[in-house]
Amino acid sequence: MAGAQPIGGHWGRPRIGHFIGGEWCEPVSGRTYPNRSPWSGETLGEVAAGDGEDADRAVAAAGEAFAGWARALPGERQQIFLRAAGILERRGGEVLGALAAETGCGRHFGEIQLDFAIKLLRQAAHLAYQPAGELLPSDVPGTQAMAVRRPVGVVAAIAPWNASLTLSGRGIVGPLALGNTVVLKPSEEAPYTGGALWAEIFEEAGLPAGALNVVTHAPGEAGAIADALLAGPSVKRINFTGSTPTGRRLAEKAGRHLKRVVLQLSGQNPLIVAGDADLGYAVDAATFGAFVHQGQVCMCARRIYVERPLADAFAERFAARVAALPTGDPADPATVVGPVINEWALALLDRRVKEAVGLGARVLAGGVPAPPCYPATVLTDVPDEAEIAQGETFGPVVVLEPVESAEQAVARANGSDFGLVASVITGDSRRGLRLAAALDVGIVHVNDQPVNDEPHMPFGGVKDSGWGRFGTGFAAEEFCELQWVTVRDQDRAFPF
Repeated sequence: MAGAQPIGGHWGRPRIGHFIGGEWCEPVSGRTYPNRSPWSGETLGEVAAGDGEDADRAVAAAGEAFAGWARALPGERQQIFLRAAGILERRGGEVLGALAAETGCGRHFGEIQLDFAIKLLRQAAHLAYQPAGELLPSDVPGTQAMAVRRPVGVVAAIAPWNASLTLSGRGIVGPLALGNTVVLKPSEEAPYTGGALWAEIFEEAGLPAGALNVVTHAPGEAGAIADALLAGPSVKRINFTGSTPTGRRLAEKAGRHLKRVVLQLSGQNPLIVAGDADLGYAVDAATFGAFVHQGQVCMCARRIYVERPLADAFAERFAARVAALPTGDPADPATVVGPVINEWALALLDRRVKEAVGLGARVLAGGVPAPPCYPATVLTDVPDEAEIAQGETFGPVVVLEPVESAEQAVARANGSDFGLVASVITGDSRRGLRLAAALDVGIVHVNDQPVNDEPHMPFGGVKDSGWGRFGTGFAAEEFCELQWVTVRDQDRAFPF
């Protein structure tokens, strides 16, 4: 069994296997499942349906590879990541086709993912040369003290499908660059672009066997693999990007094993439009921020609050703009709103919109499913008890609400259990910064929409949106142990 490579929009190899210890291999069970396109329903290939035994094999391979990779010279590590960036860049067109075929990702968001992943690899290449610690002053005469960072061991990365290239890359690249080894479990909806592709790239770049391992699983069968990763004694860290309910269960289990986790979870992200904002810019920003990748991005705006003086004009222009967004085939460069990931997601969107309307909400644009797509949809007058006003609805639906003041919008936003990202659009940037300081979220963008990421930034949320921070500039805090070391240059006198 080998890694699958999409060629000309089709999958050149019919099967995707596990990548363990530097080898493509069959699952212990011998079972596979079909990887289907969310747009066409076409079977793109058969994928290894792994279980706990496969995860155990991957953890063992990562454990065996750790000592050698942790001791690799910084120049050796750096060159591997630079080569990987070059490989990914060379294969860019092919990767965009794979993202469209496997996850329904259109050209706009595909290029964002590709650009991020290339930059991530190039920035991570420099982590090998970061200072490994610092000297500390000691009050004990003759003692030199140091705080030394060192890799933890095996890191388990559990990644979602929605930004498969970016989020799998973020889960593995920082830990690897710091000398850890990794076991990656991609989503069953993105086993290639979120898993096997990364194995192919790093294999070609010369990463030592066992440093990166990939284990896939069939739909509904993630639990056995996650449990094996949590129980493995050599697994020292887990990073997870996904829904809050799943992240909570993972954190509870990790706590029983006393394992640290980095969690980036759901968001109910507010976009606040102040009354002094430029109307055209606010509409453009909100349209992108709510509907890029058909709203299937954790950072997408879910709630738009508009100060009353601008509210009617904004609603009219925004609804018209949204209603005109091109919907259809993600392989068409003109498409903005492609298919949602599967039939379950489509049904959930339809149910929540219908429930909101039944409770009194009005539809300003969209609202009628067009399988496998759901059109960009704007709702207003949504009551607080509607599901769509409470949790994260992962799709192209946004709630529009007029407010008397931006301060009221902040209070409404802070009433959410989530705290991932927010944005504020205003003609007064100083006021924007004051509003940002009052928002209880991990990330705020003033005079921009909420879908922003850079590899070196501290990405993460608060409250039910998770804890810990991703980002090459902060990876050492999450994926290294800090060891206190002292050395004496003279014998010490002891009291007895």
